[in-house]
Amino acid sequence: MIKFGISLFFTDYSMTPAGLAAELERRGFESVWSGEHSHIPDVLKTAPPPTGLKRHYYDVMDPFVTLTAAAMATTTLKIGTGVCLIPQRDAIQTAKLVASIDQISQGRFLFGVGNGWNQSEIENHGADFKTRHKRARESIEAMKAIWTQSKAEYHGDIIRFDPMMTWPKPRQTPHPPVLVGGAFPYSARRAIAYGNGWLPSGNVVQTIPVFRQMAAEAGRDPASLPITVWYPDRDAALIRQYADLGVERVVFTVPSGQADIVLPALDEIGGIMAAVNG
Repeated sequence: MIKFGISLFFTDYSMTPAGLAAELERRGFESVWSGEHSHIPDVLKTAPPPTGLKRHYYDVMDPFVTLTAAAMATTTLKIGTGVCLIPQRDAIQTAKLVASIDQISQGRFLFGVGNGWNQSEIENHGADFKTRHKRARESIEAMKAIWTQSKAEYHGDIIRFDPMMTWPKPRQTPHPPVLVGGAFPYSARRAIAYGNGWLPSGNVVQTIPVFRQMAAEAGRDPASLPITVWYPDRDAALIRQYADLGVERVVFTVPSGQADIVLPALDEIGGIMAAVNG
C-alpha cells in the first residue's frame, strides 16, 4: 500500500496542528507535513514560484513548533518538514531540534530538506546564495555526525566545529530519514549523494526509473532511497501508477484554512486513498 500524507502551511488562521493531526490519524493518513519560510523580504532578487507568492508563505509558523503540537495530539501519525530550508539554519542548533522532536514524537519525525529559491531570504540569514548547495550538504553531513557520535566534529569549507558533545540523540537509529527535495535532476543528485530518500514534486512517473538508474550508477542501492512524491494531482489513476512504481508515499497539499475548507479536501483525498489502497 502506498502511504498518504497531507501538507499544510500552519498559520494563525488555519486549522491548528493538533486539530489537523488528530483528524488525519482518525482518517488513516500516514503523515502530516509543514512548510517553512522564516520571512519573505519586501524586495526579491529571484523570481517567485510559478504559482506566485501565496499569503501563507508570509504567515507560516515555525515547523518544529507546529509539528511538536501535532505529535502531542497523536500516537502513530508521522510528522515531517516539507521542507526545512537548510542553508538558512544553524547546523548545530537544527541538529538539536531534529533530535529533540524525534524524541518527543517517539521516533515519528521525517526530515524533509531543501535548499531554497529565495535569494533575499537566504542572504538575510547571513548565508551566501551562490554556495547554498554546498552549505546544505555540509550541514547535513555535520548533523549526521552530531546525531551518531558521542564526540562529533566536522571540518568543511563552510560548516566547521571541533569535537563537541550534545544530546539528545535521535530516537530513530541512526537518525530520522533525510528526504531531499527540489527540482530534477539537481535534487536527485543531492538525494543520492547524502540523502535517505528523494522528495520530488509534480508528475515524475517518467523520472522515477531515471532516478533509480542514477542511484545505481553512483553505487547507491535504489531500494535505500524511497521516494515521496510531493503535491501530485488528485487523480487515483496517477496514484496507482506511483504505487506500481514502488513509490513509498504521496503528499497532497491543502489550503491554510479552517475546518470548513480543509475537511472537504481531506474527504476528496481520502476517497483517492480508499480507491487506491482498498
